[in-house]
Amino acid sequence: MITVSNLAIQFGRRILYKDVNLKFTNGNIYGVIGANGAGKSTFLKAISGELEPSKGSVTMGPGERLSVLSQDHFKWDEYTVLDTVLMGHAVLWDVMKKRDALYAKPDFSDEDGIEVAHLETQFAELGGYNAESDAASLLSNLGVKEANHHLLMSQLGGKEKVRVMLAQALFGNPENLLLDEPTNDLDLDTVSWLEEFLSNYEHTVLVVSHDRHFLDAVSTHTVDIDYGSVNLFAGNYSFWYESSQLALRQLQNQKAKMEERRKELEEFIRRFSANVAKSKQTTSRKKMLEKLNIADIRPSSRRYPGIIFNMEREPGNQILEVSGLRAETEEGEVLFDNVNFVVEKGDKIVFLSRDPRAMTALFEIINGNRQADAGTYNWGVTITTAYLPLDNTAFFEKDMNLIEWLNQFSSENEVQMKSYLGRMLFSGEEVLKKVNVLSGGEKMRCMIARMQLKNANCLILDTPTNHLDLESIQAFNNNLKTFKGNILFSSHDHEFIQTVANRIIELTPNGIIDKMMEYDDYISSEHIAELRHKLYQ
Repeated sequence: MITVSNLAIQFGRRILYKDVNLKFTNGNIYGVIGANGAGKSTFLKAISGELEPSKGSVTMGPGERLSVLSQDHFKWDEYTVLDTVLMGHAVLWDVMKKRDALYAKPDFSDEDGIEVAHLETQFAELGGYNAESDAASLLSNLGVKEANHHLLMSQLGGKEKVRVMLAQALFGNPENLLLDEPTNDLDLDTVSWLEEFLSNYEHTVLVVSHDRHFLDAVSTHTVDIDYGSVNLFAGNYSFWYESSQLALRQLQNQKAKMEERRKELEEFIRRFSANVAKSKQTTSRKKMLEKLNIADIRPSSRRYPGIIFNMEREPGNQILEVSGLRAETEEGEVLFDNVNFVVEKGDKIVFLSRDPRAMTALFEIINGNRQADAGTYNWGVTITTAYLPLDNTAFFEKDMNLIEWLNQFSSENEVQMKSYLGRMLFSGEEVLKKVNVLSGGEKMRCMIARMQLKNANCLILDTPTNHLDLESIQAFNNNLKTFKGNILFSSHDHEFIQTVANRIIELTPNGIIDKMMEYDDYISSEHIAELRHKLYQ
């Protein structure tokens, strides 16, 4: 349990929030949401003690342990992977070190024997005898190969370090757990494992994430940082989003009678209560939703970008034909082979692979930026494409402002350029900002604006939710659901895939799996699981 009392965070004259009084209780998972800069990560830092609040206090239950997902991937470079995970339980680690030091003494005394006996009791009570196997199991479940468990952390790549840090945070079943973007750099299978792990977690969890499906799958409550305050709501992200949108529509329709508005909101709450997905959490969520005060539901102050893709021309019947395509790394490792498919009119295809380099290689090949190691591809004569690459670094190396940058890709006038940038939330003096100093999210919004200029009938998107906040992801997702042309994309966002794709193609070193079906059905199919296993051998 975590109790926040009269908390305030202020930087200079800027007050992020004040008078925060919340209690986070055992058995619940709290999804923390808010616009970029609202103070989500700061809130977790104040709870963990990393940041001293301007006012107020944070307390936990007596004897409870707090674990935090570390963002410092170099701190443990001198330690092995397994030891790094064990160090997540500081008390156990301290007991282990003292115990090992005493056993290593050449002049072991009677007093040392008494101390070791005491330490052995502590060690057993803390689960020390199963600690290494538990840590190894966590690492394996998070996709860290057993062969790497005894390597030094400095020998791992950045994405693998992220998984070790997550294992460290989860290790030892802490009573209070703080997770800031835990799904970053995880593949879809590992995210699914983490969802299941947290859904069965018996203690208190606060999590910041841009992954909507993940928040929906695990959260019993939503902590919304908005209007300069921190508010707690029952329900997950989708409930918060839909209810805030409903409140906005009602606010815009001032003619609606108060009683009609109340009935509409109450019906919405009843429907949501009946559709809570996780059976374990259904009862407690439903009770909380039924107690929800209608007055608590209000529009969000968030700004959503205007992501609107229009087609200049209808696509013909021939979209794209791929035959015998093969791609290898520079070292000769096969990313995919014998790839054959025909894109039909209306197809919205998500490409999957256990190796994300495979999707990038395919997209680079069909966009003419990379030579295939074998095979051919052929676009239909009516098809125009707009490509969102995974790496956009080369686009932002010139010393230009946003208007000059966007004008490279269009013959439209400055007013129209400002309109496109305004849709992507760049307004006023922001349009004169230099592109080489933009953040990752700002660069992505620029790239999306560039795509919109093309009015293409086929969109190619390599991991389009990278660096975007929840508001941009939601806006992007909503438009792609109604886009009339073709979409070829890859993504780590479960909700994005489930709501956009009507076809799934999985690339493997030994061929492809090609299915017209929903993503949820694809990942739950035993037949497809067996087929995947064979193709990755």
